Amino acid sequence: MKLPKELREKKELTGSSGKGKRCSVKDCNKKAIRSLNENKWAIYLEKADLKYDENKNRKIYLCKEHYKDANKIRKSEEKLYQKKGFLDNSTATRKGKWDY
Repeated sequence: MKLPKELREKKELTGSSGKGKRCSVKDCNKKAIRSLNENKWAIYLEKADLKYDENKNRKIYLCKEHYKDANKIRKSEEKLYQKKGFLDNSTATRKGKWDY
């Protein structure tokens, strides 16, 4: 029987050895709070000037501070490519059938 989400203990990023994962950014030994896909997040880390250690699982583990930096870059990139509505961008106004 599966317990509800509220009652389940949230596992910290622990490996099979039981030790917590550390941040993948070089010269950072803080505890990781996020485990991210390397294929998707490598671009954002490079733009944030963060060098990371690669591992065989293709995962990037980030502490709170470094995740915040990478996520800020990701949000700004997504905002650039966000779809705009047709009328939001238009500068020309169109007269209706009854407007003279």
